[in-house]
Amino acid sequence: MNRRQFLQAGAAGLGFAAAGLGEQATGQKPLRVGVIGTGWYAKSDLFRLIQVAPVEVVSLCDVDRNMVAEAADMTATRQRSKKRPRVWHDYRQMLAEKDLDIVHVGTPDHWHSLAMIAAVQSGADVWCQKPISVDVIEGQAMLAAARKHQRVVQIGLQRRSTPHLVEARDQIVREGKLGKVGLVEIYCYYHMRASGNPPDTDPPPNLDYEMWTGPAPMRPYNKWDHPRGWRAFMEYGNGIMGDMGVHMFDMTRWMLSLGWPRRISSSGGILVDKASKANISDTQLATFDYDDLKIVWQHRTWGEPPDPKYTWGATLYGDKGTLKASVYSYDFTSTVRGVAPVHKDVTYELEQYPEDKTEKDLEKQCAPAIRHHWLDFLSAIATRGKPVADIEEGHISTASCILANLSMKLGRTLAYDPRAGRIPGDDEANRLLARPYRSPWVHPTPEAV
Repeated sequence: MNRRQFLQAGAAGLGFAAAGLGEQATGQKPLRVGVIGTGWYAKSDLFRLIQVAPVEVVSLCDVDRNMVAEAADMTATRQRSKKRPRVWHDYRQMLAEKDLDIVHVGTPDHWHSLAMIAAVQSGADVWCQKPISVDVIEGQAMLAAARKHQRVVQIGLQRRSTPHLVEARDQIVREGKLGKVGLVEIYCYYHMRASGNPPDTDPPPNLDYEMWTGPAPMRPYNKWDHPRGWRAFMEYGNGIMGDMGVHMFDMTRWMLSLGWPRRISSSGGILVDKASKANISDTQLATFDYDDLKIVWQHRTWGEPPDPKYTWGATLYGDKGTLKASVYSYDFTSTVRGVAPVHKDVTYELEQYPEDKTEKDLEKQCAPAIRHHWLDFLSAIATRGKPVADIEEGHISTASCILANLSMKLGRTLAYDPRAGRIPGDDEANRLLARPYRSPWVHPTPEAV
């Protein structure tokens, strides 16, 4: 069963189709799974995998002893064997066992690169959360490592596997109903930037804060750091551009079959909420220039959205029609007389997977996409092919968002040459393609993986 046939099978047959594909991918023997970083979204991903394939989760790793213990207990109740996974606190020790077929990297962003590279070096295929990296050279090294060690790497850019968005791409975009697309607006208007100024404190005793910080700059511990609040700080990620923008930029590239943009420009900053301890921008505009196509990003963590139905999404403007797309729905309207509008909502699959109804903090609208994304990954493992969100696609989307942040910082347009891995004629910008690593951690390079 290929991916298109699977999606066309419909939600009603998902459980049976998933089990069959899982058995096909695993070759009758359960694939052995390990997880690095056992926070909120890593568990969301992991439990969707358990739903669709007969895997055995054997190892979990986290620098928070309480978090990993809780994740091990939860996994034991969810997986078929009911076995409690082994618990680790240093991913290097876990990977040294060399007994894992799949490794999920669900750490904060500043750890993605080192953990993913170590996992492929250990012989595992990898699912890595987005964005793949916090600087461009990290991403180059991750791609080089995946190819050198011939591992399948799927990035958690699951809009590419969201059933209603696959339908929109296939039945609206690819059938030419938009006509010539000249502009795409991508956006996020969630009030998601942390507000306030909580005091710095000592880290909790269950957290190894030295290891949690890893290669990032050492900051005084703040309760926003862990868990989940680390996105408030540029030391650990790429702001809202790298968190939310990467999804919609990647979705647009996938829908329109686009590669690297020719030029990237961006402006913005902390324009409204200047009192918060958060150092990520509250307002940002960016243009990804494809010559006769412009993709324009905007985020605001204040004010009202232009369309309350589409607060995080993309609007594709063509000379024959317009498509609005989000994780919740899509809407197509045509300028051609007689062509009816089309609306489609996400299918939640709560009856097929009743545990989705009660799982704490699960983004129910994203659960079907995660399941389909896992199945695509398992199929690629079975064939040794490339998954839909292959590491190279993740690198293009991530690096483009990082370059937008660098453009905002430098105040000028950047034209990145992907073959050279540099920005021609801009030494200052090139120096920013790799962030400094904190000792003793060593920044990876494509030549040294």
